[in-house]
Amino acid sequence: MNTSAVEISLPVAETVTVTEDTLTIELSDGRSLSVPLAWFPRLVHATPVERKGWRLIGRGHGIHWDKLDEDISVEGLLAGRPSGESQASFKKWLFARRSRGARSSARRARNGRH
Repeated sequence: MNTSAVEISLPVAETVTVTEDTLTIELSDGRSLSVPLAWFPRLVHATPVERKGWRLIGRGHGIHWDKLDEDISVEGLLAGRPSGESQASFKKWLFARRSRGARSSARRARNGRH
C-alpha cells in the first residue's frame, strides 16, 4: 500500500486588530480569525495604545507586543489555544505593571504634571 505525505502549510498573519473584547488576525490565505481577548489576560489589562503596539515575528507565524512581553502564535490561534501562562506568572507581571504605574504617577505628581 502506498501512502503519500501531505504537506500542510500554515497561513501567516498579515495584520492584527485588537478591540476591547476581541483579537482578530487577517491571514495570508484570506481568512480572518477572531478570538476572545479574555484568552490573553495581558492584552485585557493593556491600554488601547499598548494593544496597538504589536509586530509580526517569525515571518508572520507569531505576534509580539514589546511593552506587554506577550507572544502569540498563529498556530496556537488556529488550534484554539488560549494563553498558556500560569496564574503565578500573570500575577507577578500584573504586580510589576501596577508598581511601575504607581511610580510613574508619583513622579508626575512631584514634577507638577497630572
